[in-house]
Amino acid sequence: MSSASAAIPQPGRTKAFLRLVMIEHSVFALPFAYIASLTAMYEWDRIIHWGRLLLVTVCMVGLRTFAMAVNRIIDREIDARNPRTAHRELVTGAMSVRHAWTGALIALVIFLGAAALLNPLCLALAPVAVIPMVIYPYGKRFTNFPQAILGLAQSMGPIGGWLAISGSWNWEAVILGLAVGVWIGGFDLIYACQDVETDREIGVLSVPARFGIPAAIWGARACHTITTALFVWYAVVTGAGVFFWFGLLVVAGAFLYEHSIVRPHDLSRLNRAFFSVNGFIGIALFVCALLDLLVRGLTV
Repeated sequence: MSSASAAIPQPGRTKAFLRLVMIEHSVFALPFAYIASLTAMYEWDRIIHWGRLLLVTVCMVGLRTFAMAVNRIIDREIDARNPRTAHRELVTGAMSVRHAWTGALIALVIFLGAAALLNPLCLALAPVAVIPMVIYPYGKRFTNFPQAILGLAQSMGPIGGWLAISGSWNWEAVILGLAVGVWIGGFDLIYACQDVETDREIGVLSVPARFGIPAAIWGARACHTITTALFVWYAVVTGAGVFFWFGLLVVAGAFLYEHSIVRPHDLSRLNRAFFSVNGFIGIALFVCALLDLLVRGLTV
């Protein structure tokens, strides 16, 4: 086997890499990048530009894949000491560190290539989006608030989606980006609650580990209240119609349900709140936003 072919992940390794980066979880971030991109298209010429939307998709999946791979690589020793994460591919040996880095760098090149095809501003700002993705895994080593870094990283999606279409800075996109960042930071507060004892034992920093599970749950509730307010602000400044406002009611209801099933002394339904409810929120709001834009004149 040549050295060139050895550098390319083989089919089994590719499958392991996709499991490593949990590729299916792109559902959390993609809908909001689409909302931003489609709203920018509506304000630009009211036509859906499918080629640009495809490039936005490639950028989002490429950057997220890079971020997840780097996260797993940097955290592999911590993951090995946590019973919940000890089955991950870099811990069990199903994926080597070398091949994980290969996949991460391929994803990064794909992201940068798609950004270059979009417009010069996207390419120039691409490193700005990469930096918090790399810093985040280290956050739990130096701050009790790593979720704030995660939120900053995730806020890049909608902002980048808008820049991909407009080619210029827009504060409407910043509002949507902040909403997404605070939302994801909030539900990561909930997710971190399941590792409190292990985190304290091995020295991993987090809000639940430092301040306790009740404080983290209340922090998540505050984050999701702020998220709802930011979504409302975004709806106002973009002149959203009835379908988008209906979507916000659905989101608010989902938040209420999420926080009704996760309580400080009952985390038994945490995975349902984290995966099912939050996945539903992104898809539901995207569908409502798309319907709203189509009704208001966006042309397919």
